[in-house]
Parts: sequence; C-alpha cells; structure tokens
Amino acid sequence: MDSTQLELLALVVGLLVGAGAVGLVVYAVQARERTRLVTSTDLPEGTASVLQGMDDAAVVVDPSMLVLAASATAEVFSLTVNDSLDSDRLRHLVRNARQTGVPATESMTLKRGVEPRVVAARASVITPRLTLIVIRDITERERVEQMRRDFVSNTSHELKTPVGAVMLLAEAIESAADDPDQVRHFVRRLSAEATRLGQLTSRIMNLSRLQSADEIAEMRDVSVDEVVRSAIESQAIAAESAEIQVARGGERGLFVRGDPQILTEAVSNLLANAIAYSPAGAQVGVGVREADGAVEIAVADHGIGIPETDQQRVFERFYRADQARSRRTGGTGLGLAIVKHAVQRHGGSVELWSRPGRGSTFTIRLPLVASSELPVSRKPKKPKKTGAKAPSRRNAP
Repeated sequence: MDSTQLELLALVVGLLVGAGAVGLVVYAVQARERTRLVTSTDLPEGTASVLQGMDDAAVVVDPSMLVLAASATAEVFSLTVNDSLDSDRLRHLVRNARQTGVPATESMTLKRGVEPRVVAARASVITPRLTLIVIRDITERERVEQMRRDFVSNTSHELKTPVGAVMLLAEAIESAADDPDQVRHFVRRLSAEATRLGQLTSRIMNLSRLQSADEIAEMRDVSVDEVVRSAIESQAIAAESAEIQVARGGERGLFVRGDPQILTEAVSNLLANAIAYSPAGAQVGVGVREADGAVEIAVADHGIGIPETDQQRVFERFYRADQARSRRTGGTGLGLAIVKHAVQRHGGSVELWSRPGRGSTFTIRLPLVASSELPVSRKPKKPKKTGAKAPSRRNAP
C-alpha cells in the first residue's frame, strides 16, 4: 500500500471518528433535553401571555397540583399562582389526563366566591410535568336548558288535562245521545275545556313571541288610560261573577312607548289574578302615577296573599303558589310570566309586594314618554277622589 492510499485511509478513519464524536455529542444533548423536559417545570415560552388573553378561567399546574400560571379570570374561582388546587374534582381530572395522555373533560360545581357555579372543566397535558386546566362557567346555559326542559314537560302535562277531558266528554256525549239534558250538560263542560285549551295554547304562543329575539312590531305612544280602561273592561264579566269591585285611581294623561295590545294583556293578567284570589265582595284597585320619569301601574287586592317563599317564583312559567285554587279558577300558570316578559320587552320592570292574609300589589314600571297632547314637564295632578287609588309596593297595606 503506497503513501497515497495510506493518507486516504487515514482521512476516512478520521472522518468516521469525527462523525461518531459528533453523533455522541448530539445524542447527549438530545438526551439531556429529554431529561430536562421530563423533570422541568419551566413554562413553555408565551404561556403566560396566552393565559392572560383567555376569557375562560385557566391555570397551569405541576405534578404536585401547584398553580404555576393563571389567567386573570381564574381568580374568581380562587385559583392563584403559587397556591395548590383545593378542589378534589379538579385534582382527579388532572390525574386522569396525565394517566391517559388525552384531554379529560368533566362538569362539576365550583365556588365563585361563596356562590356555587356549574362549570365545564378540561385538563390537557402540555409537557410531561405540566397540565393546563380550562374552566368555563356554564351556569346560565344549564339554567336555560333546565327551563327549556321544564317548559316542555309542564306544557305536555298542562295540555294532557284538557285534551283528556275533551276525549272523555266526547265519549260521554255519544253514550248519552238519547238523553238531551245529559248531552247539554256534557256539551257545556266540553265547551269549557275547549276554551281552556284554547287559552293555554294562546298564552304559550304569546309567551314564546315575547321571549323571541324579534323586536315588537308596533311601537308607538300609548295612552296608559286606554290600557287600563281596556284591561278593566276585559275583566268586567269575571269581576261581576266573583262579586268583585274594580276601582281605578291615580293620575291620568300619562303615556308610554310600546304595543298597546301587549301592555293591555299584561295589566289584564294582573287584574285576572287579583280577582281570582280575592274573596267575594272585596275590592281590587288599579292605581297609576308618575314617579322619577316612569309610569307606575299598580294592581292591588285584599285577597289571600302570597307566602314569601313563593314570591320569587310566581313569575316562572306554570308556577302556582296555590295549586288547588289555580285549578279551580282555571289558571294556566302563564299569566305572570307573560306580564314579566311583556314589561321587560318595553324596557320596564314588575315588582311584587304581598303578605299572606293581607293581599298583594303588583306594580308595573314603564318609561314615561312625552305626548304631543301633554308634555312630561307638567306638574303632577292630585288623584281624583271618585276612585280608590291602589297602593304601591311602598305603601301597600
């Protein structure tokens, strides 16, 4: 082997040795990096900035469940940097994600301050030692979903009663075809059940319309006097049958902005309730007044009243404080829900004052608008003495 070949062989051997050395160095660096990733709790670059830009509560925790980074919104759930996770449910969720290597999601209840909230929590492994937890508050979504389920359930239940009665009465009429008196009796009952079914269907549709996102079609200046007069007239027969006197008092000439039909139905529903829950010979008052740039329409009765435990729920759909009496009076359980949504769609509110055995006062409050006939800046007039002014929630008996 000549000198040239020896030099070439030496060069090849040198290259192989050098490549091996470089490979060993690269392997060592990679191994050290893998070890660092497995044992390090350093946050990946940009993690803190990402967390601060999140709307949901989010934290990054290490294997000991210590919070290393947190979003600004995480503080409402008492999740702060350098504190440990207190929630056993969150700890369990993190362990599941770390054991399986795939994100874990679970619905649970966490406290926001002292208030329990329903949340959807998701844990994802971002490094061998770090886990990201994202917490989304779904309390309102769950409440709406529960209301939807209750509405479907209650509607089905309420519709079954008159539908079942109609079917039974139809069979009874057929069986009593040879007895005119019985037929007439069953026909009257059939007509009553059909009317009840029609009212229930109509109210469900009205409530659905009020809860829709569409704007009210007919918005104009509405005379409160006309609204109150129409509502009283609509309940005149019911009041006479129940031997109830309806008295109208307070200011006149006030105007609001809205749909006269919807507002009339709202006041009419309050009157219907007052009449239904008042004893024979009692008086129901409708009072109107201007207060702080708003019109207050108060409907007061001296009936059975509403227990305090039920007062927060009477505006719910199908809720009845007195189930037995509501059945006897033919109530649908939707009247006050319609009132609440009708008033809210007009930018107003409705308040309740009530004491068992002393009666109830429902007060609708709507924004006052100026009328071309009567400016808002005029001085309030004193109530006429010919009518009894209904007490407001502030001065109810």
